[in-house]
Amino acid sequence: MAVAEAGQRLGQLLMRAGVVTERQLADALEVHKATGERLGRIIVDLGYATQGAILSVMATQIGIEYFDFTVTNPDPNAVAAVPRELAERYTLMPITIADGVLVVAMADPQNVLALDDLRIITGHEIRAGISTKDDILGAVEEYYKIAERSDPGDFIGSDDIDDAELESLTGVATDAPIVKLVNYIITKAVSERASDIHIEPQETDLRVRFRVDGVLHEAMRSPRTVQASIISRFKIMADMDIAETRKPQDGHCAVTVAGRTIDFRVSSLPTVYGERVVLRILRKDAILLQLSDLGFLPSSLERFESSFRKPYGAILVTGPTGSGKSTSLYAAINVLNSPDKHIITAEDPVEYRVPGINQCQVNVKAGLTFARALRSFLRCSPDIILVGEIRDQETARIGIESALTGHLVLSTLHTNDAAGAVTRLVEMGVEPFLVASAVDCVLAQRLARRLCSSCKDEYEPKPQTLIDAGFAADNLPERIFKAVGCKKCGGTGYLGRMGVHEVLLVSEEIGRLTVTGATAEEIKRTAIAEGMLTLKQDGLEKVRMGVTSVEEILRVIV
Repeated sequence: MAVAEAGQRLGQLLMRAGVVTERQLADALEVHKATGERLGRIIVDLGYATQGAILSVMATQIGIEYFDFTVTNPDPNAVAAVPRELAERYTLMPITIADGVLVVAMADPQNVLALDDLRIITGHEIRAGISTKDDILGAVEEYYKIAERSDPGDFIGSDDIDDAELESLTGVATDAPIVKLVNYIITKAVSERASDIHIEPQETDLRVRFRVDGVLHEAMRSPRTVQASIISRFKIMADMDIAETRKPQDGHCAVTVAGRTIDFRVSSLPTVYGERVVLRILRKDAILLQLSDLGFLPSSLERFESSFRKPYGAILVTGPTGSGKSTSLYAAINVLNSPDKHIITAEDPVEYRVPGINQCQVNVKAGLTFARALRSFLRCSPDIILVGEIRDQETARIGIESALTGHLVLSTLHTNDAAGAVTRLVEMGVEPFLVASAVDCVLAQRLARRLCSSCKDEYEPKPQTLIDAGFAADNLPERIFKAVGCKKCGGTGYLGRMGVHEVLLVSEEIGRLTVTGATAEEIKRTAIAEGMLTLKQDGLEKVRMGVTSVEEILRVIV
């Protein structure tokens, strides 16, 4: 009788929490009375709720925390404190350590023997939460595997560092626990598809964030006591001066993660709480992308491809930092790269090495600027020239003149849209008639996150919401998709990114407007009349296709 009453109490709790409906509870109670099986197990078997949802309600009722590993990222300091054998024996997963208290998720948080063993082995007080057995075992497999897979010997080029010489400056920076923790951070970032790792000293601790699909997420926090050691370890790897903490520095390193070599560009910056370190992950597979992989709509791709296949002219790619400009240029270069073409580039820095292309590293301290490199290139009889960025009048003028003298010139420029690039060159001091004659195409772009195909949800939006977003009132989509979140996408609802593009072809009319000093807005209106899709229109078309969401397009495009 007591068991039946307990089952009914659980059922009422689940119904009040919205986990099951009244009808579903009645069905489950009938089965419970007939079989004597536990009510929670019956609800799960009938498919009315997940075990995690039931545990979450029960945890709230008894006053302990429920851990969902799709949104909870265990702290590597906590993982390192508990041996894997102990975690598997008692079905528990360390979550975090704070103020001498170790928080763990357990399948049975009332296991006194397990709590005592944890207290003795770790030396910390223990606070137990709850999670499902399957989720805990999955987390143990995932997080302990990452920690074990990271090996100090994986670091390429670190063998030539004399730890004895650095000992007086680094202290424990080369001790095994610090090395293992740094390796863990790098391996975890790579496994989560991060593009950047941010190591940020705070007032009371050290924050680690990953940029995934263009958005920063907090990955972990470490005690302030290990801040100097962690930052010194990163600087040692990048061959930076660890004795210099007052000036910004840049470095480079290569790391082998799971048998794959990955390059990192490392930058440090002094802040009020200590040095901030950012690692840019340079994925070599990014340069192998084809234009068809970048998310172009067929009409936009046709316009862009028609331009860069011409033997001469200037093609500009514009957008803010991190909008994929270099990737688009490399994708175009991959199409053009053939034995009968002489391709030469000036980059700052050369992040990717491409076979068959002559790449030149700009070095301002040595006097090798973009402008000087361009002048030298013209004496080497190139067919195609790629300039990493047009930053000044001299580079702009030489690039434009090169396009007029029979070379195909590709470069980037920082403007908000395609039309703005034309007027920006004029503002930099290039004669308007030269811009009109030399520039053939401007590609403006942004990067938007793709909806996760495993969890995206189709719905019928309100017409006014679509109109406010920018859809034409006479051509509204009936149904679109929104982000939900699952384990595959880390609970964000998005997985991967794609380009949103605006391709402006410089026609005779746009050339005439340029020469007469027209504004960027006037040039944009003419380009739209000639068939150009704006960034917003391109993005909304991808919303209509179900590739991304309205919220994401409004986030990246003003």
